[in-house]
This record gives sequence, C-alpha cells and structure tokens, in this order.
Amino acid sequence: MRPGPVLVDPLGRDRPTRHPALAIAPYRTFTLWDVLDLDSPKIPRPDGAGFAVGFDLDLTLADTRAAIGAVYAAIAAETGVPIDVDAVVRRLGPPLEDELAYWFPPERIPAMADLYRAIYPDIALPATVEMPGAAAALAAVRAAGARVVVVSGKNQRDTERTVRYLGLDVDAAVGGLFGADKGAALLAHGARAYIGDHTADVDAARAASAVAVGVATGSFDSAALAAYGADVVLPDLHAFPEWLSGFRAA
Repeated sequence: MRPGPVLVDPLGRDRPTRHPALAIAPYRTFTLWDVLDLDSPKIPRPDGAGFAVGFDLDLTLADTRAAIGAVYAAIAAETGVPIDVDAVVRRLGPPLEDELAYWFPPERIPAMADLYRAIYPDIALPATVEMPGAAAALAAVRAAGARVVVVSGKNQRDTERTVRYLGLDVDAAVGGLFGADKGAALLAHGARAYIGDHTADVDAARAASAVAVGVATGSFDSAALAAYGADVVLPDLHAFPEWLSGFRAA
C-alpha cells in the first residue's frame, strides 16, 4: 500500500494564509474547492470551463535524470572540464545557467548553455521517460473536465520537445520559467493547482494563488516539501487521481 498524502496543518504555518477558507481545523483534509471562492465571477466553476491544473515537467511528469546527466557527461568530454554528473542530477530544478556556474567561469556560461541546448535533443530525448503515474494523472484531470498546463524551467523548445516525445496529453506547455516567475503563466492559463517536485514549485503556486501540491519524486522528500509550505504532499503521481477525486467529490 502506498503512503497517503501528507497534509499540512493550515493553522501551523509560519507564512500568512492566503485563502481565508484554509483557516480550518488542524489536519483536516481540504480540497481545491475549499480554497477557492466559487462565488467569485473571476474563478472558473468546477464544471471545467476555463479551469486548469498546472504541472511541472522535470521529475514531476518526465524523468530526465539520465537524460540530463548524459548531456553534462558529453559537455565534460567535449570541453575537458570535469563535471560531477551525480551532483548535477541531485540538484535538478533551477535554471540551466545556475548549474553551469558550478563548472564554468561566468564568461563561458553563455557558450556552454548554447552547447547544452544544441546537443540536448539528440542525447537527452531518447533517455527521457515518463515519471510513474504521469499518464494516469493527466487522464484524471481530463476526466474532471479540466485542462492541463505544463510550466517548466526548461527552455521553451525543449519543453515542447519533451512533451511531444513522451506523448503527454497537455493543452499548453510554457518553458523558461522558474519559481515564482511561473505564477504569471499559471494565472494566464487559469491554473487553480500546481503540481511539482521542487520547493520552488510551491513558490510558483503561491504566486498564482493556486493550491501547491508537492510530489516527493525529486530532490525534496515529503517532509521537506511540507516544511516549506506545500498545501498537500503526495508520495508520487500514483496518488494524484485519488486526491483529485476526493476534492472534486467535496
């Protein structure tokens, strides 16, 4: 039996509560509809019209660990610069240039970023696989009558390529955004929840006034995501359809 979602006590957070409806009894299971003012004309109704769920890409929908590791190994071989690929994979999430800064001086980073993006399709895509439960999670959103939006820190072209390569059933894919900068894209697409593996994905949800759903499939375990302030933490995407069904039923 898989562990159930870790529910964060809305009354025990250090940060201010953004949604008045979250001021409920400790450890009560709350739903997406609990945190939305459904009487507001600005909020889509749960009949699906205008309503979307956002997902991160790397380590949320797509397992790119081997893929990205292979690209860095190729860069190391071509440049002669030693790169600890395992360390790179452990840090997946932040922008490409941030990781390159561990291995190259500032003046070389633009060229190395160009090299990375030039070789990514041929090396990384064949090594990319779906995260467990990804297809079922997207299907559950469809069954709810909602739309799927991917918002990723990966550049736009490789975000689109990855989505196409994996055959992910999404309505929109937006790349090149990280952390709170994702908020504008989530708002523009009407996302009322954002699912991601990184603490920065919690920041993204907050910036969009969306429900932050963490999945412990990346560098941060359930405890770390909960401590950072995720509204709900799931062990993986296998648990997502049940959670989605629960808040829809409520």
